[in-house]
Amino acid sequence: MTIAVENNSRQTLDFPYEELAGQVITAALDFEAFPYEAEVSLLLTDLEEIHEINRTQRGIDKPTDVLSFPMIEYPAPGDFSRLEEAVGCFHPDTGEAVLGDIVLCVDKVKEQALEYGHSVIREYAFLILHSMLHLLGYDHMTKEEALVMETKQEQILKVLKISR
Repeated sequence: MTIAVENNSRQTLDFPYEELAGQVITAALDFEAFPYEAEVSLLLTDLEEIHEINRTQRGIDKPTDVLSFPMIEYPAPGDFSRLEEAVGCFHPDTGEAVLGDIVLCVDKVKEQALEYGHSVIREYAFLILHSMLHLLGYDHMTKEEALVMETKQEQILKVLKISR
């Protein structure tokens, strides 16, 4: 598995954030029984940069906590049965499935941890996990979809022993 972490944030994280990102990404893939080696990129950024990315990529002129840029379209969330038939899903050199990019705002991680009354580690892990589920085809546009994502998030965080 390849997890490329780039830290552009001026904020510091006082825990092994690259290691935790790897644990969360691996847990999500294991929980979903993803059948291939995978590649994921994680960019840690600040309010200004995520604001700009949100504005240019999504047309939303404000900062957000996390953005997900999936590289694969699935027949249904968590349905990996047709990946080998799809064009461009696998890196030509490594053979890994290229899942996509996660952009995480460290300022928002810290702000929301305080707001929700839990640790920065929990918020960081939660947002990466939330984004990973998007990279695996899940969404939360309807109440039913949101419930599925929320349930999976809580189950995976429990496996990781990360609680509020």
